Amino acid sequence: MAGVEKRFQTRMPFHVHEKLIKAAELSGSTLNQFVVQSALEKASDILEKERVLNLSYNDAHTIFEAIENPPEPKNALIRAAREYQQEFGNESV
Repeated sequence: MAGVEKRFQTRMPFHVHEKLIKAAELSGSTLNQFVVQSALEKASDILEKERVLNLSYNDAHTIFEAIENPPEPKNALIRAAREYQQEFGNESV
């Protein structure tokens, strides 16, 4: 919905309002700009943490699945292992 603007109203204690106004002034923005930007940054942080956490769980599942059910080695891997053994012997394998 690009270009559509929504209104957001909230009630807050006087001391919170004063603190937000002071912070907005110090950052060179209006109260509305400050609140919207701050809320957007916080929302982005939360969404990014959720994305990273979910990727971590999904990645862990993929890794554990590969450990429990390893795929058959491809010909290129078998060839590379043989070449390695020929060059370095069995000292590391």
